Order: sequence, then C-alpha cells, then structure tokens
Amino acid sequence: MTTIVRVVPDHPAFDQVASLFDAYRVHYGQPSSPAGTASWLRDQLGQHRLAVAAAIRADQVCGFITMATMPASLRLGTAWSIRDLYVAAHHRRTGVASALLHHAIHGARVAGALRVSLQTESDNSPALKLYTAIGFEPVAGLELLNLTVDPLPRDLPDTL
Repeated sequence: MTTIVRVVPDHPAFDQVASLFDAYRVHYGQPSSPAGTASWLRDQLGQHRLAVAAAIRADQVCGFITMATMPASLRLGTAWSIRDLYVAAHHRRTGVASALLHHAIHGARVAGALRVSLQTESDNSPALKLYTAIGFEPVAGLELLNLTVDPLPRDLPDTL
C-alpha cells in the first residue's frame, strides 16, 4: 500500500526525501551533495517556495513530488506548478508517480487553483505518456524561454 504525505522539514520522512532528492539530482547529471540538497530543500520548504509530498511504502520513501503555487494574474487566481517528480528505480511502473500526481491535482483543486502545469524534457517518453494519460495537454502557442543569470554577491543590496 502506498501512502502519500506532505513533508515539511521536521517530518520524520524528511531525511529520506532529501536523500531521494539527491538521487534525482544525480539522475539528471548533477554531482551528489547530500548535505547541500537537504539544506536547499529545507530552505525552499521553510520559505514556502515549494511544497513536497512523499510516497511511502513500508516506512520507506519511494517517490516524491514538489509543487509551487504561482499567481495567475490575468484570472486573479493561482496556478500550481509541479516542479519535480521522481520515483526510486525499483518502484517505477507500480503506480507511485500516478498517485503522487493525483495527490497534487487534488491539492490544487482543494486550494482553489485554476490549473496545474508541469514541464518535462521532450524525449522523456514514459513521463509524457503518464502525463497525457492523466489529462495534461501540451500548451499550443507558448514557448519556454530561459535566461541564465549570474547571481550577485550576497553583500550587495537587493534592488527589487
């Protein structure tokens, strides 16, 4: 049986989530940094930039999903953005990712969000198949654009 729980920094499963999050980062080519990952995740949760839910089976975290709430200014509401979804390799294709997605969608509905968005790499066929099976659709007419910026030294005043 899979249980989905919201995880905050003082939750008993936080360390397992942080460890799995580090494995997720490594999966996408980043160097392992268990302490750095845990610190970053703790900060994101503490600042309410992200919410995390974990899938737990037999007291072991087997997957997680992160969500961010964003303003939907034109509609004067909010939208939820799924930022990360990861399932440990030996738990894939067992319904964990689907359960995490349905948990996030339900949370968005309860919170009154207008939509749930996500993005993935165009060659991630298993994820795209799952997302479209659940009802996510490509957004026609939009392009994802990025600008990489170098952060300013922390001792400079914030101008925003």
